[in-house]
Amino acid sequence: MTKYGPAAQKSVEKAMHKMKEGKLESGKSHKKVTSREQAIAIGLSEARKKGAKVPKKTSK
Repeated sequence: MTKYGPAAQKSVEKAMHKMKEGKLESGKSHKKVTSREQAIAIGLSEARKKGAKVPKKTSK
């Protein structure tokens, strides 16, 4: 069973591409994202908003 759907994978791929170009910004602060993990989190968050198959966020 796959964890993420193809739409979610595309969203993460686009976020990673933007990060490598230096164009990916974080939420309210609009700071440039340099962390790979943060880029993935942004991609998954955008996929969730679009209704793609992504597991719910885990609370810490």
